[in-house]
Amino acid sequence: MSSVGIGAVPGPGRTGAGWLDKERTIAGAGFNRWLVPPAALAIHLCIGMAYGFSVFWLPLSKAVGVKCGPEVGFWAEFFASHCDWKISTLQLMYTLFFVFLGCSAALWGGWLERAGPRKAGVVSAMCWCGGMLISALGIHHHQLWLMILGSGVIGGIGLGLGYISPVSTLIKWFPDKRGMATGMAIMGFGGGAMIGSPLAAELMKIFATASDVGVTQTFVVMALVYFVFMLGGALGYRVPPTGWKPEGWTPPGAQASNAMITQRHVHVKKVWGIPQFWLVWIVLCMNVSAGIGVLGMASPMLQEVFGGSLIGIPAKFGELDKAQLTAIAGVAAGFTALLSLFNIGGRFFWASLSDKLGRKMTYVVFFVLGGLMYASIPSSAGAGSKLLFVGAMCVILSMYGGGFATVPAYLGDLFGTQMVGAIHGRLLTAWATAGIFGPMVVTYMREYQLGLGLPREQVYNQTMYILVGMLVVGLIANLMIRPVADKHFMTDDELAHEKKLAHERAVAAEVGRGQGASAATAPVVVVLAWAAVGLPLAWGVYKTLISVGKFFH
Repeated sequence: MSSVGIGAVPGPGRTGAGWLDKERTIAGAGFNRWLVPPAALAIHLCIGMAYGFSVFWLPLSKAVGVKCGPEVGFWAEFFASHCDWKISTLQLMYTLFFVFLGCSAALWGGWLERAGPRKAGVVSAMCWCGGMLISALGIHHHQLWLMILGSGVIGGIGLGLGYISPVSTLIKWFPDKRGMATGMAIMGFGGGAMIGSPLAAELMKIFATASDVGVTQTFVVMALVYFVFMLGGALGYRVPPTGWKPEGWTPPGAQASNAMITQRHVHVKKVWGIPQFWLVWIVLCMNVSAGIGVLGMASPMLQEVFGGSLIGIPAKFGELDKAQLTAIAGVAAGFTALLSLFNIGGRFFWASLSDKLGRKMTYVVFFVLGGLMYASIPSSAGAGSKLLFVGAMCVILSMYGGGFATVPAYLGDLFGTQMVGAIHGRLLTAWATAGIFGPMVVTYMREYQLGLGLPREQVYNQTMYILVGMLVVGLIANLMIRPVADKHFMTDDELAHEKKLAHERAVAAEVGRGQGASAATAPVVVVLAWAAVGLPLAWGVYKTLISVGKFFH
């Protein structure tokens, strides 16, 4: 494809530059920018398996065949090798995933901007896949602390670095389609479990024996497969040369109607003191808190609200026998699969739409439409309308995913693109907070309402109104966002210094003399790159649609 600006593919003989260094990833003239999204997807589809780890909980809770007695407390369970782990203890992994994702992204986001996406992608692959191998060792020796250290801590660090590794690069390659570009990558994170969960289930069937549930071998195989994909994605990253822009594209900052989109750049060290950062932090935290709280309780909510009507029996949840409960659980699993499709599709749809509507207006839609959807759920549940209930939940989950995919472009608009990946990393502390806050609110309110003696089909009503309140807080914060004040932006000298630290080069000869020219990317290469990520994603969608069929049946 044609472009304005020149670049270089660094030569292997350049002194002082390793093959992972950022200088080695600067794209040459003729490089096709559509090779970068599949590289990002290759990483995000792998680390997105964090959402699918629940597929391991039931097998691991039966690995030994002996229940832990009351003498085995919470901490003792981490080192007990003679009895099974509780599912409630295993679920600690979810909390660790997103806490370490947020913390690692915030801590090492600045390093990523200077080291480049390739090095960050390789480190992410080593942490995520190496963590799975350590977990496999822990499962083999039945030591929960090893599994927590491997996947929860080390894997969580890999999650953070892998999640933000493509953000800055995609925004720079697609200044004309920022939302769509980040939406494509972050869609992959939502789709990771859609591929990984059925893959893990198939592998456990293959490896399971009378004395082994097959999780150890599954972790090893998945770690190796993921490492190949993640390494391929990391090596596929390229960064545009300084000053590159699509041919014929005019930066929108020059237009008075796009005052929210800056052409200047804020240093990541300053964002903690900028009001707009904290307003966007609240926006993301409220959107995610509401969505993640519902996502975690979607299956029991559907079962308790509609009870036997899910299988054509006029009976409430508490009146069903064991066989009937099993039947409605299968229907609820299909409902959860349907929500996952809207979660994934919403990431691409809403982020792409934000390129037209603007980021601020897109979040206004999230909060206003989302508030109406949450407020409608008690009425649709009370009326027994499964169609309205499910429709509202699907829209809610699409906007939950859309919030993740739109926020990197929002940050790029407000704070510039030079350090947007690092700034996004710091913003992900809002996700870590929401990952604790949202489920806690929904779970606590459910238990509180049950304690008051309310019927199960009514225990979520007050919760929905509380979630509406969260969205109102997010809406107010979003409406308060204004363009960033001039005093917060880097001066020309500061920007030049930061670019030097980030090893940016504008002229081919500065990177590798005589090796700046590169041939245009062959179309078949682009097709193969997209097929490498598209085929697994299509398989995951197919498996998910089979589950969705159970719901509609």
